[in-house]
Amino acid sequence: MNIMKLVKWIGQPFCAVLYAVGAVLAAKKKPLPLIALFLCHLTEYFIIGRKTGKEKALPPIKALLCCLSFGFTWWLPLRKEK
Repeated sequence: MNIMKLVKWIGQPFCAVLYAVGAVLAAKKKPLPLIALFLCHLTEYFIIGRKTGKEKALPPIKALLCCLSFGFTWWLPLRKEK
């Protein structure tokens, strides 16, 4: 299995788990992990996700949603494909 497929295969479900854990913690009045994850992914969008989306002709909203949902696991494999 190619390393980029592995990143996507493992990374995207892992991001979903991180958001689920963050949501549980937020429900217990500890929202900081969820806020931190969201802000990291949002920052990542402005640093590299938006550029990658533009290079691959993706609509900006799709690039934003992918970056917020999956972090680097959506754009890294996309940048490495030929």
